[in-house]
Amino acid sequence: MKYNIALLPGDGIGPEIVDGAVRVLKKVGEKYGHEFDFKTYLIGGVAYDATGDPLPKETVDGALASDSVLLGAVGGPKWDSLPGDKRPEKALLGIRSALGLFTNLRPAKLYPALSDACPLKESTVKNGFDIMIVRELTGGIYFGDRGYREGKYGTEAYDTECYSPMEIERIARVAFECAKKRGKKLASIDKANVLETSRLWRKTVHEIAQEYPDVSVCDVLVDNAAMQLVRNPAQFDVIVTSNMFGDILSDEASQITGSIGMLPSASLNETTLGMYEPIHGSAPDIAGKNIANPIATILSAAMMLRYSFNLTEEADCIEKAVDAVLNDGLRTSDIAKPGENTLSTSEMTEAVIERL
Repeated sequence: MKYNIALLPGDGIGPEIVDGAVRVLKKVGEKYGHEFDFKTYLIGGVAYDATGDPLPKETVDGALASDSVLLGAVGGPKWDSLPGDKRPEKALLGIRSALGLFTNLRPAKLYPALSDACPLKESTVKNGFDIMIVRELTGGIYFGDRGYREGKYGTEAYDTECYSPMEIERIARVAFECAKKRGKKLASIDKANVLETSRLWRKTVHEIAQEYPDVSVCDVLVDNAAMQLVRNPAQFDVIVTSNMFGDILSDEASQITGSIGMLPSASLNETTLGMYEPIHGSAPDIAGKNIANPIATILSAAMMLRYSFNLTEEADCIEKAVDAVLNDGLRTSDIAKPGENTLSTSEMTEAVIERL
């Protein structure tokens, strides 16, 4: 099989970690008889520097013409003074919207080999946890009306949270399907005691639940969910929630794994086209030093194989290779204990490839 993949390395450590994932994909292609064709496009700060636009039309067109997209990272202090519509982060919202990526899958898994790095008490996470957060990605307050107006105390800023039943229905179905294939347990996160959008969210999720009688579903208020994630994360299997709540909770969940450099993500639309990226940032302070952890991007490539190309065995192979690397005690600097030997970005990539 031949697959066309658009590469968006972006800023900071993006080019280094994307290169690592590409090397792994090429090895998978050799092993299983697939051909991956890669084309690179500009996004983020480097795109602004080259074209005056953080998301050039050529990048959008290239992504739409591909079978899938692999993104590195965008942003950095160099571009912090730019107006909002020119900032690198604007490109993320733009590419998600252009590709119709309404679903974000963010796994948060505590690897046994890295359990010492978890900031929670050992008694809390002694059995580990494996959570999948399903976040709505193209609606809500991030895409609602915004601006300035005259208010009670003078000029005020406002942002508007809006959701339609259709937007909630489609993300709920993704979450129920995901739960059906895992532990058959779904937690829907909202703020229905205060927000009208959350009341519609809860009503709609309950309606969709009738189609999945084998999946148990519970409602959790977002403030309680934030508390429960640090109190007993293992109680969760699949979580579904809105754009802003998902943004916050998925970052919290990633932090309690103790290894933000290890966590991948997938952004999906209603076709097989998806965009895959690590959840960490561009880390400009270590860019070009060959010390960034490539594993999150490598695991993002595994998610690509699984969700866009339906190559389950190949995805499993990458994930098992990462497990083997960690179990063998190999570490990059971000996940190493004081005094432990560390590998460079390229060395860790090579270690994963050897175990493939």
